Amino acid sequence: MTELTRREAALGMAALGVAPKVARAHAEGQERVRLGFIGVGNRGAQLLASAMRQPDADVAAVCDVYEPYNARALQRIGRSVPVYRDFRKLLENKDIDAVVIATPDHWHAVQTIMACEAGKDVYVEKPLTVTIVEGRKMIEAARRTKRVVQVGLQRRSSGIYAELGRVIGAGLIGKVTLAQAHRINNMWPKGIGRAPDGPPPADLDWNMWLGPRPRRPFNPNIAPYKFRWWQAYSSQVGNWGVHYFDALRWVLGERAPVSVSAHGGRFALDDDRDIPDTMEVIFEFASGRLLTFGQYEASGVPALRSGEVELRGTLGTIYAGSSGYEVIPDQGGQFQDWKPRIEARKVSRRDGNLDDRHMANFLQCVKTRVRPACDVEDGHLSTVFAHLANISLATRSRIEWDQQHERITNNRAANTLLHYRYRGPWKLE
Repeated sequence: MTELTRREAALGMAALGVAPKVARAHAEGQERVRLGFIGVGNRGAQLLASAMRQPDADVAAVCDVYEPYNARALQRIGRSVPVYRDFRKLLENKDIDAVVIATPDHWHAVQTIMACEAGKDVYVEKPLTVTIVEGRKMIEAARRTKRVVQVGLQRRSSGIYAELGRVIGAGLIGKVTLAQAHRINNMWPKGIGRAPDGPPPADLDWNMWLGPRPRRPFNPNIAPYKFRWWQAYSSQVGNWGVHYFDALRWVLGERAPVSVSAHGGRFALDDDRDIPDTMEVIFEFASGRLLTFGQYEASGVPALRSGEVELRGTLGTIYAGSSGYEVIPDQGGQFQDWKPRIEARKVSRRDGNLDDRHMANFLQCVKTRVRPACDVEDGHLSTVFAHLANISLATRSRIEWDQQHERITNNRAANTLLHYRYRGPWKLE
């Protein structure tokens, strides 16, 4: 191709929302998407491994504020690639088509929006955000820049959950009135432990780690991993609950709750966390059903008969998980015919590695420009559940939610928790 022809092709693809570098790769017989990884700690390392198993992925750069993570990533890649400690420098790299963001939750919005503005497609880990306002801004940025944004809710790439949606929609277990799931992990008695504030490690950029959140002293019980138990940076209803909210919302065809009531606290553990060790949340839908989520970190006995989610219908109950699903027939109760209402069924099947399936879907969408399995809007709608649960608990109130305007209608003060003031120089554009 001549330089003029290349330029015309790139402009044409850009008008269609196609990253020009990916278009050139196709023209040259290469179908590999060049990926930059922002955050290569625990979850980032898992996604890096998944990307390296994809024949159409080329790991082109890594970035982390904690130098040991960068060194470990380079070792796993097995060759030299650019290494950054400031993600903005990675976004300036014109050779990168898309980024994978697996930083702490409070960074997702800023980095995703800046990546979209830089012309990069994005795979961003769950939970999508730490506030509801952030999620809406991310959707706007993705649509404005015509970027593909995949959210790391991997059950969206599950054949089992897709089938559940079909059979439940077809009425297999009748009207579903209750769905439930749990996060169960007995951390008693020490929890995450206790540790004093102190100087950050020399190989950690603590100021950059904090980003838009207020400045505070370093504590080893926050970074690099235990931020999951601190409300400013994450939560367990966000970390784990959002997986189940998304899967259940998907199979039930729901968009948003109309009311939320959360209860709980630090009932058993004496550690540095500032989130509950025990929590129950009830979400009510306008369609006439409830979704409940229990976060139990002081009790480890399974709450369900089997699987990871339960769906209770008028004809029977389904228990589903990564190995398939089981249908338990119901029978008539008081004043009803006591015969079984449907036949028992057990479907045993594994989806394979959902990280790999989800990553493969993202890479394909980068090349085809279609919406991914878990588009940013779906990721936002499901993450809203987690934020509403935390707001309900923080305000000790049942809250009523207007999804169209994304406002709480019965507690004006609770709306102040929909977002927070960023620490400079970071802004939510």
